[in-house]
Amino acid sequence: MGSVSIAKEKHVQMPRAVRKSLAEALLSAKAEGRLTVGVYECAKIMNDDPDNVSFCLLATDDFECDIALQIHFTLIQAFCFDNDISIVRVNDLKRLNALVGAKGQLEDAHCVLITNPAEDSWEDPALEKLHLFCEESRSYNEWVPEITLPER
Repeated sequence: MGSVSIAKEKHVQMPRAVRKSLAEALLSAKAEGRLTVGVYECAKIMNDDPDNVSFCLLATDDFECDIALQIHFTLIQAFCFDNDISIVRVNDLKRLNALVGAKGQLEDAHCVLITNPAEDSWEDPALEKLHLFCEESRSYNEWVPEITLPER
């Protein structure tokens, strides 16, 4: 009986830790200049240097009504799977924009990439947690898991 409650407790806490790790990874990547925002900008980075891409986010809150965006997302997801790039969906484009955009400026944050840290720097612990979350999700056949962004 005790192990069931521990498992439930871990399941409840894990998403909160993942949300926090996502926000930390985004803010760290933004501060270090390792963030690419925008579907076309991300596609260019993926095409030019796929080995340098570490993580991909897709904002899907208005995804259903835009057929072109659906096609782009399908291609981006396939590319990420083929190149072992961790990928997640987020459902709050405005919140993602607030995290990754410049002050007072709206970005096309439908797709956001985090590139690898410089070779001479430490690995990003928040990014490592996200990779583990994605790996765990794939083991449950959830290929593109969804993360709810934390409130400020």
